[in-house]
Amino acid sequence: MTLSPRIYIYATAIYACPYYRASIGFAVTKNTSTLIAKLNIGDRGNCSMSISKNNLLLFILLGCLSLPSSLLFASDSEGKMTLTSTSVQDGKSLTKAQVFDKWGCTGKNVSPQLAWANVPEGTKSFAVTMYDPDAPTGSGWWHWMVVNIPAKVVSLSAHAGNETNEFLPEGARQIANDFGFKGFGGACPPEKAKPHNYTITVYALDVETLDLPENPTAAYGGYFIHQHMIDKAELIAPSSLR
Repeated sequence: MTLSPRIYIYATAIYACPYYRASIGFAVTKNTSTLIAKLNIGDRGNCSMSISKNNLLLFILLGCLSLPSSLLFASDSEGKMTLTSTSVQDGKSLTKAQVFDKWGCTGKNVSPQLAWANVPEGTKSFAVTMYDPDAPTGSGWWHWMVVNIPAKVVSLSAHAGNETNEFLPEGARQIANDFGFKGFGGACPPEKAKPHNYTITVYALDVETLDLPENPTAAYGGYFIHQHMIDKAELIAPSSLR
């Protein structure tokens, strides 16, 4: 397939500058060796110029290299949903506060404080989970699941995973974890285990409430969370504390 000059040049621009937060349009004159280029860079206005087709690729490459990194790479992170915590840091171990207090483990079993931002349009509720993909079960281990968190809520306090539900937002619901109770069950890997990648995730959902039975399993809840997910953000805390 042969591309027209306009399509070819546009494709070249996108290929040459994949992270460029800009749009580049070209109009081919009757003399196809000359093009009129219009460059829009984010919200910083635009410029127009004439440029030889032979020098166009060099122009694009030099333009990409001369832009500040904030322009070149901002589109990679801006607008993405984020999850932060005062209790847990992404890439760092859990603390004893998030370790289970039974089954031979000696932690405090306190769910972490969480806050999220950059919520996508159309979000009607949130779900929060903590899951261990490395548990020696063949199917991982669900430590915590909260669903039906109202869309106006963008944080959970520490202790929100208490079985009493007293620190949960109104309307939110905890699903039984794999320890068998409705609440937060902290980390409790086998003795001498390598660090498990405990994954704490917030999901933006397109429904106000998940239509779940009275006592679903966490795997059942997880299925419906993924069916209604718009976006998600996560923290991963590798830990062998017990």
